[in-house]
Amino acid sequence: MPELPDIVVYQEALSRRIVGTTVEDVRVFSPFLVRTFDPPLETLVGKTVREIQRVGKRIAIGCDDDLWLVLHLMIAGRLHWRWRTKTTKAKRPSKTDLAEFVFSSGTLSLTEAGTQRRASLHLLSGSNALRMHDPGGLEPLTATASEFAARLTRSNHTVKRALTDPHLFSGIGNAYSDEILHAARLSPVALTQKLSDDEIARLYAAVQSTLMEWTNRLRSEAGEEFPERVTAFRKDMAVHGRYGKPCPVCGAPVQRIRYAENETNYCARCQTGGRVLADRSLSRLLKDDWPRQIEDWE
Repeated sequence: MPELPDIVVYQEALSRRIVGTTVEDVRVFSPFLVRTFDPPLETLVGKTVREIQRVGKRIAIGCDDDLWLVLHLMIAGRLHWRWRTKTTKAKRPSKTDLAEFVFSSGTLSLTEAGTQRRASLHLLSGSNALRMHDPGGLEPLTATASEFAARLTRSNHTVKRALTDPHLFSGIGNAYSDEILHAARLSPVALTQKLSDDEIARLYAAVQSTLMEWTNRLRSEAGEEFPERVTAFRKDMAVHGRYGKPCPVCGAPVQRIRYAENETNYCARCQTGGRVLADRSLSRLLKDDWPRQIEDWE
């Protein structure tokens, strides 16, 4: 799922391309995408785009009359851009195409890989309606250290769950939480109310540095082009998506905890004192043979 760094780079690219332009057409190819009916999408036609906002992991396109087109890409949704030219023709939709938004400058298309349709589109009237779609998470890059600590310890969750809860922190998901926790040298299953002041300070610093580093990397990668290589798995990441590969800090094999459709990646040597955390499926299968220390895997 695109997270804060990806959404910020999308936001910046869209601002350069559509702010000040006119909405000429909205074409929806999947009936499951649109989650609102009032006002109808046709209301957007003829309106001028005024601003682009990030609302958590959502992209909000603000138009005349306080209309807001809100896109939530979920796991597999992606955006694509085509500049308008004299020879530009409407593209025939493929199985992955969910919608196209035609502006006077070009066309923004929304695609979603796979068969599960989770991406969503809302057209909202008024800033109050837009605020209702904000889960209320603290903005991690503008929060002070004390604000961060208060939000983190408000309830007792594992630190991984706390970071990825959109009601606690805005824009952090599975991928960047793994990277943040590795940078902070913290176990993903450490409980938030049992963290020391030093651990909370390390976590706050890791949140700031990791999100800024990756935002700058993605911004530099895209340059003036539209960001097309949005993915949760990047070769330069320390642990996320790198199960079994060496930790860039200590060389120990990266471990994982799998659950539902997600997995947590971490370095046992750097983050858990060498202890291998139980995987819900594999550890149950192996029982007493489950290796509990990183040395048992090497």
